Amino acid sequence: MMAIRTKTICAALLLLVSGVSPASEFPVADRVVVEKSARVLHLMNDGEIFRTFKIALGIRPDGDKKEEGDFRTPEGEYLLDTRNPESDFFLSIHVSYPSAADRREAHQSGVDPGGAIMIHGQPNEPTRSETYYRTRDWTNGCIAVSNSDIIDIWLMTGDNTPIEIRP
Repeated sequence: MMAIRTKTICAALLLLVSGVSPASEFPVADRVVVEKSARVLHLMNDGEIFRTFKIALGIRPDGDKKEEGDFRTPEGEYLLDTRNPESDFFLSIHVSYPSAADRREAHQSGVDPGGAIMIHGQPNEPTRSETYYRTRDWTNGCIAVSNSDIIDIWLMTGDNTPIEIRP
């Protein structure tokens, strides 16, 4: 099993470096579903789950994100709209939070809705142990996965893939 996983990671890294389209090598999700309460992210195609990943959330995981600095992960319908191969974390994919409705609600409450919500790997310069990142909710509101999992997610999603984040 480990040899297969290593081969997948090596192939993914070669595709990332070469700029080859992942569609010919990997299934591509037409939707991503995050179940915060179960701490999982599903890649879906035609209504069927084809991959599931364990996740970590914001350090205050219960409830919907309402404002900058609340350490909550948003809930709702968004898009995976941009990618950053040079982020402070091992790869990151931006979630289109805040939506117009999120901005409107924040404005009515007199707060800043925040932003910069990502699906990302582990910190490039970790300050905690590997066990800490694997076993706790530790982000400021993002969705974190292992470095090998973010490679798979990166390769199996396209720009503007819908993402639903459920409680």
